[in-house]
Amino acid sequence: MDGRLTALTVVVAGGIVLSGCGGRHPAGEGTGHDALAAGERAVDPALFDGGRALEEVRRFVGLGPRPAGTPEARRAAEYLRDRLQALGMEAAIDTFHDAAPGGECVFRNVVGRIPAAGDARKNILILAGHYDTKVGISTNFIGANDSGSSTGVLLELGRVLASSGSPGPEIWIAFLDGEECRISYGPHDGLHGSRHLAKRLVDEGRAHRVAAVIVLDMVGDRDLTVTIPRNGTPWLTALYFRAARELGVRDKFSLFPFEIGDDHQPFLEVGIPALDVIDFEFGSGPGRNDYWHTSADTLDKLAAASLQTVGRVTLAAVNRISLRRRAGG
Repeated sequence: MDGRLTALTVVVAGGIVLSGCGGRHPAGEGTGHDALAAGERAVDPALFDGGRALEEVRRFVGLGPRPAGTPEARRAAEYLRDRLQALGMEAAIDTFHDAAPGGECVFRNVVGRIPAAGDARKNILILAGHYDTKVGISTNFIGANDSGSSTGVLLELGRVLASSGSPGPEIWIAFLDGEECRISYGPHDGLHGSRHLAKRLVDEGRAHRVAAVIVLDMVGDRDLTVTIPRNGTPWLTALYFRAARELGVRDKFSLFPFEIGDDHQPFLEVGIPALDVIDFEFGSGPGRNDYWHTSADTLDKLAAASLQTVGRVTLAAVNRISLRRRAGG
């Protein structure tokens, strides 16, 4: 995120005021877990364990800093591939080169796949987050919340979905490299992994098969206040809020008053429905973000309960998206 306003770029009234690290027309929303269970099958959100997710975070950030293009980032990618495989998924590293400040750089996305259920095999649902850390913070910057927390949630989501089976579409658990910019967000600085994956989906003729992309970023704060930005696909944002209400945690989720440029943006730009689930108030007090991109982004700032809330709502959203696609949305 760029200055977070980093891989985040916040836009007001069409003008960029802060920077930090088009969806399809809705055809109606699903009616939630009950309707899905009465049809094919639903994944029980209660299967997501916040304690397991926090342990995944702890093990992952124990690898240390992982700026894109470094040997440490390569080791992190290999760790994630191996972890996905251990959880029962087919997983692979997609290595690519991209222009970056200082010259061309090697990046690595990691994708695990969970097979579709029944006649939903033509559809894809992508759950994604970045795994790299911001360069230049400190020599031991581990990014426990940014990007450790989303990594832990995605791994636990992978465990649940791999063992339970998808309620509908083929599900990709995608760890994206190079979200953090080196200098300032632009066409060749930041969002490398998401731009590459979005382009690949288009080039391979699969973009139309993607039901939705849900990006997770900074979701472990003890004082969880998820601030979903306005530049998400409207029907998908509404569906995610309904999932939170279904689980009785709607008060933890709000609509951010501005747009945020994060890893969901490249998917929006190619017409894929996308949503950014992010807590942009990661700090020492309400409304502050003063832990973000500082050495204060440490494990003690995270809570299993926060990871569990986001993980369970995301599973409920997966159920709703599966139902919606089967209904012809």
